[in-house]
Amino acid sequence: MTASQFLIVVLAIFLANLPFFTQRIFWFGPLPASGKRFVWRLLEAIAGYFLVGMLAALLESKAHGGVYPQHWEFYAVTVFLFLVFAFPGFTVRYLWRERRN
Repeated sequence: MTASQFLIVVLAIFLANLPFFTQRIFWFGPLPASGKRFVWRLLEAIAGYFLVGMLAALLESKAHGGVYPQHWEFYAVTVFLFLVFAFPGFTVRYLWRERRN
């Protein structure tokens, strides 16, 4: 695994879990008075997926001189992989903390 591939995986894990560990909207916005709802967390996770995808495409174009064209199967696998990466944050936020309270 090259350094750029390792960077993409670590960044994907970080951005997939970040919405569940912060109350800020899109990582830097003001704190909402009523608390952040699940819809905001989902939108942040989608934005994180696209940020990781853009960085991966940029690194691939720099390394190989172009981006290999992908079909729907690639995007389906990467979306579900991103959801798997987000599972620890989801578990801590909604499953583990709810049981403790």
